[in-house]
Amino acid sequence: MNKGTISEINEMIVEQSPDAIIFTDQKGIIRIWNTSAERVFGFSKKDAIGSSLDIIIPESFRKAHWQGFDRAITDRVTKYVGQSLPTKAVRADGSTIYVELSFSIVLDASGGVLGALSTARDITVRFERDRRDRRRLKELEENAK
Repeated sequence: MNKGTISEINEMIVEQSPDAIIFTDQKGIIRIWNTSAERVFGFSKKDAIGSSLDIIIPESFRKAHWQGFDRAITDRVTKYVGQSLPTKAVRADGSTIYVELSFSIVLDASGGVLGALSTARDITVRFERDRRDRRRLKELEENAK
């Protein structure tokens, strides 16, 4: 069995992850975009790598996103460590989806910031079902009064 080098194994892990893996440099330029990211967001690696994260961030969220991103890069840590957050994202076709994102700031051996790492999964079906359930529950509670 050919086990490969550590570098090759790391690349295989990223590529074969069931979740989208996105790595950006300190400026928010996409440097790694795996096959699952292609599936979730609809952008090919060719189109995504070298592009700004703006390709997947809804325009109305961009100001807040970049403020948080810049703060996390400066602080060398995100306030969302250990959390996954639901949010809206934009697909290549312009449609909006809901994704669950987790974030971390990647540091080099000396503690310098290399960039930001995100994992994402499409939760649109679950999110919309949960929203319908909450609305229905609210209606039932109001009708019971």
